[in-house]
Amino acid sequence: MTPIETLKHEHQVILLVLGAVDKEVQFIRAFAKVDAGRVTKMLDFIRNFADRCHHAKEEDILFVRMQAKGMPRNAGPLAVMFQEHNLGRQKVAALAEALPKAQSGDTTAIAAVADNLEFYANLLRAHIHKEDNILYPMAERIISPDEMTEIAAAFDRVEAGEMGEGTHERFHQLAHELAKV
Repeated sequence: MTPIETLKHEHQVILLVLGAVDKEVQFIRAFAKVDAGRVTKMLDFIRNFADRCHHAKEEDILFVRMQAKGMPRNAGPLAVMFQEHNLGRQKVAALAEALPKAQSGDTTAIAAVADNLEFYANLLRAHIHKEDNILYPMAERIISPDEMTEIAAAFDRVEAGEMGEGTHERFHQLAHELAKV
């Protein structure tokens, strides 16, 4: 699998969880309560799989290589990607902050959980579309096959070193578990 195929596959797993997020938002809005255990699992997936694993591969490896090929970090497509990653992190932090109060029945916090989940899901869907259809094809044009092989090896190091053996599979299982409900 090429690095771009790996990232696109990870997008499909993330989209699976975003579908579960949509259902959770509907549940929260319909019943004005939060299933803290389920939302905590979503947070775990988002923070660790989507951000710590997937976004790290993009920001620390692919985007760096694209910058080395002349694509600016602070303007154009890469700037948008970094900005959206950071905005997503802000929404996840706000969600995590509101969750304990929501669990206690605080209606403002319950609304904040739903709002931040919904915003994050919508943001990431649009973000994934941009990466899959604009940024990744650009990367494939400017990065040589040999460099892609180096990127794939770097991705493997992220999987093994940063995430730990078996973690990727655990998050795939969690994604499918969340999607079932």
